[in-house]
Amino acid sequence: MDLVLKNCRLAGETEEHFIRVDDGKISEISKVPIKASQTIDIKGNYVLPGFIDPHIHFRDPGLTQKEDFRTGSLAAANGGFTTVIDMPNTLPKTNTYNALKEKIKIAKDKSAVNFELQIGHNSLEEMKKMIELNPISVKVFMDLESDESLEKIFHDLSVLKETTDYNGLVAVHCEKQSIVKSETARLQKKDENTAIDYTYARPTESEDESVRQAIELARANDLRLHICHLSSSKSLSMVKSARKSMPVSWEFTPHHLLLDNSAYDIYGTFIKTNPPLRPEEDSVRISDLDENSIIGTDHAPHTLEDKTKGVWESSPGIPNLETVVPLLLSEVNNGNLDFSLIPKIFSENAARTYGLNCKGKIDIGYDADFTVIDLKREGKFDITEFKTKAEYSPFDGWEYKGLPVMTIVNGKVVMNKL
Repeated sequence: MDLVLKNCRLAGETEEHFIRVDDGKISEISKVPIKASQTIDIKGNYVLPGFIDPHIHFRDPGLTQKEDFRTGSLAAANGGFTTVIDMPNTLPKTNTYNALKEKIKIAKDKSAVNFELQIGHNSLEEMKKMIELNPISVKVFMDLESDESLEKIFHDLSVLKETTDYNGLVAVHCEKQSIVKSETARLQKKDENTAIDYTYARPTESEDESVRQAIELARANDLRLHICHLSSSKSLSMVKSARKSMPVSWEFTPHHLLLDNSAYDIYGTFIKTNPPLRPEEDSVRISDLDENSIIGTDHAPHTLEDKTKGVWESSPGIPNLETVVPLLLSEVNNGNLDFSLIPKIFSENAARTYGLNCKGKIDIGYDADFTVIDLKREGKFDITEFKTKAEYSPFDGWEYKGLPVMTIVNGKVVMNKL
């Protein structure tokens, strides 16, 4: 069925537009009315290219009491996201051909939005088989690997790139294993631990050293590097410098941009996450967002039981899909962020980094994925109204101004608050 969105405000444009969709693709953009069998009045709100979250954990399979692909994708749609990229640390890990094939089936059956899957590393033989199923990238949790292991992993990925259709993109969780182990052991010897100790068990230095190592390994093996959930200002300086001579990208989470480790005194283990919130002097901030930045939520839900087992045993992770867009639109309304960056950091840059060639722009021939934004809509976050299974958020009760009010995936409305 053909569809027309009328009275659309586009980023950078002063006049309202009409957008026609045929067979899930944008077929016409006009300043004069277009007829179609179905019309949706956008009422002068912004229509932006569908938002892409390159970093989510839907816990499916194996941990579906925390989240599954149905509830997670509904949370994504509710938060304004049309495409998500899921991580491989499920049960079983998505690091074999069979596990990847099974997760593809699960996602196809359950997902309300577009999805892509990352894989974990394995033997070269197994990774070659996985590449046949077109994973979008390889994820390496550097905090779980020794230096020797990382050398082999990155070398194997370079061979994989040369011998298969692997696109050479490696996404990395940067914390140095040796530093984390030694600092955690030191702090665990204290007579009593408080939640903020977790910050210093995985100190800023561990991220900085790991980012430096990742840059060196990616450069030596001719790989494209994506730094997940970058949280250190020093690490940010390193990747910006590296970008001048090699392909490297990075993402920020809302919790690292808006909170520092003083928040542990308020929220306790509910904000335990990896990498942890940083001391204010080491943190990244809203002002660090620029035209090259990407927002990745690291949506990582757990049960309340998982989050209340003490400093060391509580599970790390924060659910963010349904809060991040209003949080950053509020920063726009408060004058701390230029609205022109919103389509870049939420869509265009992720599409370019991950090779989603028909996404990230509103143009003829592109996928009809749209996020409709009401910049004036005000409210207060209420976790009981969210679609995620998670029942906690540090942003619960925060006021916002600016809200995604409609999510359209391949020309179909999957969320409507207009």
